[in-house]
Amino acid sequence: MPEGLGEGRLALTDNQRGAAYMTVSMAGFAVEDVFVKAAAQSLPLGQVLMSIGLAGMLVFAAMAVRQGEAVLPAAFLSRPMLIRSGFEITGRLFYGLAITLTALSTTSAILQATPLVVVAGAALVFGERVGLFRWLAVMVGFAGVLVILRPGADFSALSLLAVIGLLGFAGRDLATRAAPKGLSNRQLGALGFAMLAVAGAILLAVSGGARLPDLADLARLAAGTVFGMAGYHALTYAMRTGEVSAVTPFRYTRLLFAMGLAMALFGERPDLATWIGAALVVGSGVFALTRR
Repeated sequence: MPEGLGEGRLALTDNQRGAAYMTVSMAGFAVEDVFVKAAAQSLPLGQVLMSIGLAGMLVFAAMAVRQGEAVLPAAFLSRPMLIRSGFEITGRLFYGLAITLTALSTTSAILQATPLVVVAGAALVFGERVGLFRWLAVMVGFAGVLVILRPGADFSALSLLAVIGLLGFAGRDLATRAAPKGLSNRQLGALGFAMLAVAGAILLAVSGGARLPDLADLARLAAGTVFGMAGYHALTYAMRTGEVSAVTPFRYTRLLFAMGLAMALFGERPDLATWIGAALVVGSGVFALTRR
C-alpha cells in the first residue's frame, strides 16, 4: 500500500491497513482460482499446479537470495515444518481438485470454514481457551458446511474434496504456529509454492497426460502465478499489521470475490442452500474470530 495513505487526512490505523491488505489478498487468491480452473480445462490439473508452484517458488527463492537469506534453511527440516508441509500438500492437492471438478462458488463457500477448524484445533492441540459461545459458533459454522454439502438426495461425493482441502489448510495454519520464528516471509513463500509443485507432481504422476502448453495456456499459468504470489504477499502483510481479531474476519471477502467471478465467468448460479450455508459459515466465523 502506498506510504501516502499513512499521512495527513488519508492516515489509516494499523487495523484499517491490515484489513485493506487482507481484502487485496483475498481478491488475489480468488482470481488465482479462476486462472487455475481455466487452465485446467486444457491442461492436466497436476501440470497446472506444478507449473504455478515451480514459478512461484523460483521467484520467492530469488527474492530470498537477494536479501542474503538461505533458500534451504535447516529449519525446513524441523518437525513442525515437515508437518506443515504435509498439510500444505494435502490442502493444495484437494482444493485444486475441488475447484476443477466442482462449482467454484460451492468450493469457496466450504473453504470459509477453515478459520473455524483452526479455532477448534487451537483449543484441542495447543490448549488455547475457547469459551462456550465460540464453541457454539464453531458448531453453527460446521452446520453451515453440511447445508452446503446437502447430505441426502442432492449430495455429491466430489464436494468432500473441498472439505479435505480445508482440513489441510487448517492443519497448515495450526502447524505454522509452532514453526521456527526466524524464517522470513520469502522463505515461507518459497516453501509454500514448492509444496504446491509437489502436490501437482503427485497428481500428474497418477493421471499423466502432460502436454506442451500453447501461448494461451502460458498466459493463464503466468496470471495464476502473479495473482497467487500477490495474494500471498498481501496476506503476510495483513497478518503482521493490526490486531489479528480485527484483520482475520476480512478473509471472508474471498467468498464475495469468488461468488462474483464464478457467476460472471463460469455461469454458475449458487442455489438457496449454498447461500444459506455460506451465510451460516461466514456469520459464525466472524463471531468466533472477534469474540474475546
